[in-house]
Amino acid sequence: MRALLSHVPGGPDTLQITDLPSPTPSPGELLVRVRAAAINYPDVLIIEDKYQLKPPRPFAPGGEIAGEVIGVGDGVDDWREGDRLIAVPGFGGLVEEIVIPAASAFRLPGSRSSTDGAALLLTYATSIHALWDRGRLQAGQTLLVLGAAGGVGLAAVELGKARGARVVAAVSSEDKAQAAREAGADDAIVYPRGPFDRDGQKALADLFKRAVGPAGADVIYDPVGGDYAEPALRSIAWEGRYLVVGFPAGIPRLPLNLTLLKSCDVCGVFWGAFAMRDPTANAAHVAELFRLWDEGKISPRVSATYPLERAGEAIAALSSRQVIGKLVVEL
Repeated sequence: MRALLSHVPGGPDTLQITDLPSPTPSPGELLVRVRAAAINYPDVLIIEDKYQLKPPRPFAPGGEIAGEVIGVGDGVDDWREGDRLIAVPGFGGLVEEIVIPAASAFRLPGSRSSTDGAALLLTYATSIHALWDRGRLQAGQTLLVLGAAGGVGLAAVELGKARGARVVAAVSSEDKAQAAREAGADDAIVYPRGPFDRDGQKALADLFKRAVGPAGADVIYDPVGGDYAEPALRSIAWEGRYLVVGFPAGIPRLPLNLTLLKSCDVCGVFWGAFAMRDPTANAAHVAELFRLWDEGKISPRVSATYPLERAGEAIAALSSRQVIGKLVVEL
């Protein structure tokens, strides 16, 4: 089978197509023929050894897959060859065949394509855990979403609207603003690109405050970080919840006096650890995502697809922070 492997730390240009023997499922595992693998920001970091997970080399990036079962390990009773599934292995997905724990897989309905299925779990499961569990978002509240045209950002916009919230999308370009509006955002603002000096941060804070209104944002969803974080926090409501999701713009330093003045919470969002620690709650979230998908309230936006040979280009495109929605490698 073919695999796109990282042999040394570096950018997408260091990845190499390699032929490997087909793996064999152990007890409790499934052998999966990968049909599609979504690209996410951790793929940018993991090949450079900048992610919290550092698998031994050589390894394939690709943390999110859709495919079909072609082998069943001992002790697995509820899966059969030919069953379609989606899963988040964390890495290893840019291969033609992969072995995954059966407990980590979710059935993909026949009405959904592998490409769309591969684009669902990581972004939407992260966002539903963030907004439902960590942010305690309620109908009628105001949600500010930074990076609102990316994979997790668009998912947060759609889920916020499904929850009945007023959603303000913050993005870096007008075409991204349009994508956020199409996803249901009530308002979309375009912020300048950082880094910012103190005057620039103050201007950005004023932009956020005007957008969310005088009462502030009840929940702020931040998958961006960097110099955007403090201005966003300054727009939070009394007893609001600031959700720390990711840091493509850098790890910010927040002045904690702001949390005292607003009596607000700064909440970390680590969906992968949540899914491992509470698989029952995670499975309930995934079931709700499929229900919302069936109702037309959410829909993964795949902006481009790539063959395995060009998967490095997809990772490079994502690292540029110009992508709207998700990129998917089709095998």
